[in-house]
This record gives sequence, structure tokens and C-alpha cells, in this order.
Amino acid sequence: QVQLVESGGGLVQAGGSLRLSCTASGRTFGDRAMGWFRQAPEKEREFVAGISPSGGTTYYADTMKGRFTISRDNAKNTVYLQMNSLKPEDTAVYYCAAGGAYFSVRIPLAPAGYDSWGQGTQVTVSS
Repeated sequence: QVQLVESGGGLVQAGGSLRLSCTASGRTFGDRAMGWFRQAPEKEREFVAGISPSGGTTYYADTMKGRFTISRDNAKNTVYLQMNSLKPEDTAVYYCAAGGAYFSVRIPLAPAGYDSWGQGTQVTVSS
């Protein structure tokens, strides 16, 4: 497993942007797919975006396509989530997660596909 620490959350007005970062400790970061999930109050955790170990493949939930961009810098052990055109319904705690499989280009869409999680960072979008 790796230890993950998210940062970059905060309060933003609708239409604004935020960039989340997630930095990992450990030597296996570059071997794993990474994902971002979010969880709003009284809702299940949902997939936001994922990226393959090399960064060559990305996948987004339909409601985030065109607004969010996931990227990674393996030299810095960091994955990013650039969020533009934010909406009040994007308000949630955002979590990054490391995939449980090594050297796989498959991006898990379910939480069960990840074995390491950060503590989460709050994103609040005001209307």
C-alpha cells in the first residue's frame, strides 16, 4: 500500500475552478492506476476520474467529461484533478485512491478496485 495525502480543496463559486493534488509516499506509485472519487452527504462514494500508471489512459464519469482533467507526475508521486466550471452539485469530499493491481492499464471504476485511500479534501461550490 501507499499513503496518500490530498490537498487543494476549498470553497469556490459556481463556474469557478479548483485543482486537487494527491501526493503518495512509497515506491509503487508509478506502477498503479490512480483514481479520484467523491462522496456527498448521505450519498454513496462515486467514481470521478481515473488514470493508468503511465498516464496514457484516462477515464471520466459522464458528468465530469469536459469539465475535469486528471493527470499525474510520476517523478513527483502526485496525481492531480483539475476541476473547471464547477457546479453546486460537485460539492463533496474528494478522495484519491491507488489501484490494487500493479502494471495494469485497466482503470477500476469501483472503490473495491483500490486498496489505498487518502483522507479526503472538502470541495464546496456555492451558487
